Amino acid sequence: MSKVIVGLDIGTTKIACFVGKKNEHGKIEILSMGKSESLGVTRGIVANIDKTIQSIQAAVNETQGRVDGSLVIRSVNVGIAGQHIKSLQHRGIHTRKQIDMEISQKDVDVLIEDMYKLVMQPGEEIITVLPQEYIVDNEQGIKDPIGMSGRRLEANFHIITGHVGAVLNIHKCVERSGLEVKEIILEPIASADAVLSEEEKEAGVVLVDIGGGTTDVAIFHEGIIRHTAVIPFGGNVITDDIKEGCTIMRRHAESLKVKFGSALSSQSQENEVVCIPGLKGRDPKEITVKNLASIIQARMEEIIEMVQIEIVNSGYSKKLIAGIVVTGGGSQLKHITQLFEYMTGMDTRVGYPTEHLANTNHIENLTSPMFATGIGLVLKGFEKLDEQTEQPEVASQGHVKGHSTKTRGSFFDELIKRGQKFFSDSED
Repeated sequence: MSKVIVGLDIGTTKIACFVGKKNEHGKIEILSMGKSESLGVTRGIVANIDKTIQSIQAAVNETQGRVDGSLVIRSVNVGIAGQHIKSLQHRGIHTRKQIDMEISQKDVDVLIEDMYKLVMQPGEEIITVLPQEYIVDNEQGIKDPIGMSGRRLEANFHIITGHVGAVLNIHKCVERSGLEVKEIILEPIASADAVLSEEEKEAGVVLVDIGGGTTDVAIFHEGIIRHTAVIPFGGNVITDDIKEGCTIMRRHAESLKVKFGSALSSQSQENEVVCIPGLKGRDPKEITVKNLASIIQARMEEIIEMVQIEIVNSGYSKKLIAGIVVTGGGSQLKHITQLFEYMTGMDTRVGYPTEHLANTNHIENLTSPMFATGIGLVLKGFEKLDEQTEQPEVASQGHVKGHSTKTRGSFFDELIKRGQKFFSDSED
């Protein structure tokens, strides 16, 4: 049987599990999926261990029930988000002793591992180190320095950090659900893999993933990720605004948002009215669709303003030819692209996770933007698998040379190893 990868998206509103394999054309075929309501996660961070475990088990059991009995879900790629995720730029320098020898993968590994040793704020550790470009003896813009000659090897790095506690809590929940964590992957990077084309990444593009608890931003230029950020607002805040503004139950607010919500109040009719059932013994409540849209628009404008600040902070605001791609559950709001275009002046489209998917008609709603992260986690799993099995010169073609898969400098990899040992010891 061909290799199977499992992606587990632990979100604020839902937990979704995806099982995928690669077909003969190199496309990903989703064999099964399952989802459950996320009860223990707030803004991408685990707030209740037991409830999160229950939700993970429910999603995995549903997924397991849809696949052949010979396949047992055990090892998963888990996404991580939350407002504790931060990014920074840094330059590393490695002076080589033997100038007569060519630059090797070992030299690249030493340079990247040095980045993992940077001193962070208390409680923060480095999740991922992403090389942007290499410089060999002041020669700039090199994507793959291996095989070149030179004394001084430098690189510009995009470094992503997170809180140790937040990562450990996610790891703990997955382990206690009877699963093994194979990789911890940053969710905006996973979503980008699912919805962006290589051409868009090359031209310069902003990915905005509007989830339930947070909005993830990832900026690409010349095929390389240049900036990442997590904004602590998502679809749930809009639901809360509707609840407060219309003085209705939260479940009714969510239902209104999904069925009648629009990001532009100017597109709604004045006389369109929605009726909400009243509480016991009380009259039904009438809400105008225009009023609903104005509440949603006010919060969406705030989110877009924060996205715009991140675009400016990245330093790439004038270089993003492909504009903005909006994905995640929040991208399903009517007129969302028009509001983004009006406020940012950039072309905007909704990103559907169909870029690398084979025909999957047997699974309902699989191509919905809300599943972009989960499908991206499966894609990332196969990408890492290909890096391990392909010849080095093929794997690095067109991409910036990264860490060899034999050595990993990440502190979080050490935590995962320690966590696995802890859980195996506690079961004895």
